[in-house]
Formats: sequence, structure tokens, C-alpha cells
Amino acid sequence: MTMPPPDRPALTDRSALLRQRSRAIRQGFADVLHRLAADEVQDRLSEINRRFTAPAVVTGFPHLWAEAFRDARIVPDHPVLDLEPGAHDLVIHAMALHWADDPVGQIVQCARALREDGLFIAVCFGGQTLHELRAALAQAEAEATGGLSPRILPMGEIRDMGQLLGRAGLALPVADVVTQKASYRDLFHLARDLRAMGEGNAMAARLRRPTRAAVFARAAAIMAGHHPDRDDPSRVAVTFDLVFLTGWSPSDTQPKPLRPGSAKTRLEDALNELRTKKT
Repeated sequence: MTMPPPDRPALTDRSALLRQRSRAIRQGFADVLHRLAADEVQDRLSEINRRFTAPAVVTGFPHLWAEAFRDARIVPDHPVLDLEPGAHDLVIHAMALHWADDPVGQIVQCARALREDGLFIAVCFGGQTLHELRAALAQAEAEATGGLSPRILPMGEIRDMGQLLGRAGLALPVADVVTQKASYRDLFHLARDLRAMGEGNAMAARLRRPTRAAVFARAAAIMAGHHPDRDDPSRVAVTFDLVFLTGWSPSDTQPKPLRPGSAKTRLEDALNELRTKKT
């Protein structure tokens, strides 16, 4: 499956998302977190004793990722990916998976594009990303209107995201997170930066009428009171969690987990032996 089931409403308004990305690129893209993500991916690849000769990068930001991976084929993060089966030894899904209505489908398509023993790496926002802003907006809107509307994209937990790798049939799955704290003058400074990143509210269920100014003013006050920057309390601090997912296309050459019950030494005996050696 590459699209959400008919009975499940779409999470993302793709047209709005693409408009936001295009506007951000035209008006001066805020690329700091993308460059951090690209550098981290390159560092991880440098630790693998292998030269990848047929890479592909799936992303909504081709201008930046094409610069970081000059030999890679750049593929838009459409629901149906323009990837040929078995064509690549490396596929990177770059800073777009959090907007996918069907993240498993995205990973499955990437996995099918891998050769045997090929590598898949994804990096996207998840975990506690923008939890400070989410809580402030929710409290402010509840106080002002008595209700809530979708404003911050739901973020996947690292454990759940890691399980997607196994569901996609990838071997040796690993999920980890890199946390980046950022400092802003106030909520409005943060909102401008999110727009410049192409990460504004593009949820399908978002409020379609203007929000009262009092909601944003109250949310700004809540953030200033609850989340001041430790180094400069006149500013606010927010969290960005970059979740990295890594898996390999199955191969007979890869290490296999031991069969349950195949251990030749009991754990208790091994621990006792270690204690004896220390004494």
C-alpha cells in the first residue's frame, strides 16, 4: 500500500505542504536543521566500510540534498515514489517521512528499490519535536475558545518508528534520535522560522479560518513563562528531535540472531564466572 486506506482520513494536505515548501525556498530557506541532518547521515555512512555507487535520496527539498549527495538520484517524496526495484545500493529518505500519510508504504517502496544488502536510512522530525509550542498553543486556545484545533503535526515516538523498519521487511533495524535545542526571541520568531523551513501547518484537519490574535499572544506568554532559554531567559527554547532509522535489505551474508535456546552457557553461570574473576 502506498496510500492510506479509504476509511482513514488523510493527515496531510499535500497541496498546502507543497505550497509551503515552494514559498520557503523562494523566500530564503532556513536550512540549519537540514544541514545538521545531512552531516549526520554523511558521518554515519563514513563509519560503514563500503562504497555506495548507486544512491538515491527521497526528499521534498532537492536543492539542498542534491548538494549534500552529488552522486545521488533525487526523488520527490510523492505518495508513489519514482524508484525502480533493485536499482540502488543506498536509499536515504530525507526530512520528509513525518509528513507521509503512509510512512510504512514509503519505507516499503524504498526497501524494494534496494539491491541485496543495500542500506536504507531515514531522517525526520519525531519524538519531542516542538512539544513546548504544542502545549502552549493547546493551553492558550482552550482558555480563549474552549476548544482545540490541529496546529502541530503529530510526532512519531522512536520505538514506534523503529518498528516500521521490520514491517517493511528490512533487516538489522536501528532507530535513534539526535536532539537539538534551539533558541528564539519569542513564539512569533519561531513561527517565522518554521515557515522558512517549509514546516508550517499543512494538516488536512487544520482550522480554515483566522485564529484570534489573543490565542497567539497568550501562547507566547505561556512559552516565555514555561520554557525560557537557560542562557538567556528573555528568549524561549524549543526542542527538535531528529529521528534516524537504519535498515538493510536482507542478505544471506548478514549476521543472523541466535535461535532461542541455542546458547551453550546459562546467563546465571556466565555472571557467576565474571564475579569469580573479579574477586
